[in-house]
Amino acid sequence: MSNGITLVLGASGKTGRRIVARLRLRGAPVRPASRSSPTRFDWSDPGGWDAALRGIAVAYVVAPSVPGPVHEFVARAESAGVQRLVLLSGRGADTWGDSTFGLDMRSAEDAVRRSALEWTVLRPSNFAQNFDEDLFHAPLVAGELALPAGTVPEPFIDIEDVADAATAVLTEPGRHAGRIYELTGPRALTFGEAVELISRAAGRPLTYRQISPDEYARTLVDEGFGEKDAHHVAEMFVLMERGLIAATTDDLATVLGRAPRTFEEYVVRAAAAGAWRR
Repeated sequence: MSNGITLVLGASGKTGRRIVARLRLRGAPVRPASRSSPTRFDWSDPGGWDAALRGIAVAYVVAPSVPGPVHEFVARAESAGVQRLVLLSGRGADTWGDSTFGLDMRSAEDAVRRSALEWTVLRPSNFAQNFDEDLFHAPLVAGELALPAGTVPEPFIDIEDVADAATAVLTEPGRHAGRIYELTGPRALTFGEAVELISRAAGRPLTYRQISPDEYARTLVDEGFGEKDAHHVAEMFVLMERGLIAATTDDLATVLGRAPRTFEEYVVRAAAAGAWRR
């Protein structure tokens, strides 16, 4: 068990809130930080960083949406006496080549991996929970999910597994030093196959339709996204279609000593909770 306080950035986000709950259940001292937490943290306001870092032994870092700030954060962390950093990045980040997707995550990895601190990088695949907590949810409730993804499968990972892995790494100093974990589910599915499983569990007809990246970006803009953000999300699918991050790995088992949850397990839980009711 790690000694000292764990700082969790993005504490109100999808991974952060789950990690905070797990650390509290273990009795580990934790300082949740976000723009809405008692300990306020905003990547665009460095003036509050030092207070968040005071007395911290290990920090869980979720990269901001723009490249750059993590370099300054790491320097502040080193000065504050932080011992370890655990960074949430993206699957296969060093295979993205000339893609414009994920420049923020690659910048954050560069900052963390070049630091003098003990570090670990977690690179999960797309979260299964994107189908009920994020962009894919509203279209599914409406009956059709249209995305620029074809026959290249994705090894969706249950976000509960990501939170379990992050909690283990945060509380096991030394064991994961200098490691990059590519975290995936146990098998890869196409988006069409994923929607079919959701449809069956939800007990209602749901369809998947492949569209072009440009069409998807226009759809996101119509839904209120900025042009830059919309094209960033669409570029993720262009990257996925290269097939370089479609394979599964055993890294979750390396961290946790067990197999990852299946997509079907996720679907059953979410459907039972009414995720895709009209």
